[in-house]
Amino acid sequence: MRFFRLLLLIIFSGYFVSANDDRPPIAYDFLAKKEVRAFVDMMVKKHGFERSYIESVLRGAKLDRDTLARYTGKYKVGSTNGPWERYKAHVLDDISLQKAKDFKKRYKKTLERASKEYDVPAEYIVGFIAVESKFGEYTGDYRVLDALATLAFHHNRMQKFFKNELIYLFIVSKEQGYDITKLQGSFAGAMGCVQQVPSVFRKFGMDYNKDGVKDPWDLEDCIGIIARFMHQNGWRNDRCVAVRTNFKEKRYRGITPTHKKKYSIKTLQKNGLYATEPFNEESAYLLRLRNDTHDELWFGGANFRVLTRYNNAATYGMAIHLIAEAVK
Repeated sequence: MRFFRLLLLIIFSGYFVSANDDRPPIAYDFLAKKEVRAFVDMMVKKHGFERSYIESVLRGAKLDRDTLARYTGKYKVGSTNGPWERYKAHVLDDISLQKAKDFKKRYKKTLERASKEYDVPAEYIVGFIAVESKFGEYTGDYRVLDALATLAFHHNRMQKFFKNELIYLFIVSKEQGYDITKLQGSFAGAMGCVQQVPSVFRKFGMDYNKDGVKDPWDLEDCIGIIARFMHQNGWRNDRCVAVRTNFKEKRYRGITPTHKKKYSIKTLQKNGLYATEPFNEESAYLLRLRNDTHDELWFGGANFRVLTRYNNAATYGMAIHLIAEAVK
């Protein structure tokens, strides 16, 4: 899915989206830019907004220098996702795992309903919400308007994408009755307990608790969002997620590890790699997790790829898998 492939570039887990206090947003005259005036015209003609409203909002938008710095300069593939050490330190520590168990217990009925309706395991829903926002504790404190206006109207490697997200920010705010100037999220404009940019929220957001509001910050709504996402992306309970291999050396130097291309089990075995637990699929993704002193190698099944369709990183998928295993 196009939306979720793009999230590789824009979403850290929620606990990495705190604002840069050393370089706060500053006043900036967005309306002085020709392309901003063209944007205002488009929002009026195509989407039916009042010109005075769009201009008023953009007049109050600020330049977020911290956000812009993240999307300028040379991009290194995978750099936004961080090392395995980072995930382990923040979501697989004892305190975080206890929070995951507490969340599973507290939202037992909602998780069971979502699991049954969408035929997905409750534990993996818990894993998603743990990694994305630590159950709503860390949803970001960047003002979404500042982040998206900055990225929409200043040159960066994803400017077209962010201009589209700014459009959807206005649309979603109007539809949901939000005060667009008060919304907070990540440095890339992702909001709520499962960190959705405006276009993704508009497409996949849902009112799972039936209170009449599609609320990206509501944990019950987020449970439904993730359950439906897993179902729509092909999760099957009879398939594997990930199992360790027999690799015990320090650094792996063999065939290329990847969570995007599968190898046949025969090919993996010819390269000396075997699953240490039952693995019921004929091919697997070869997953490498880099620790400070050694590599871990895992076989990933079809369900593992479902996890990484939300955020395209092997570390992300593995963190969810290990949290799910811990709360079973």
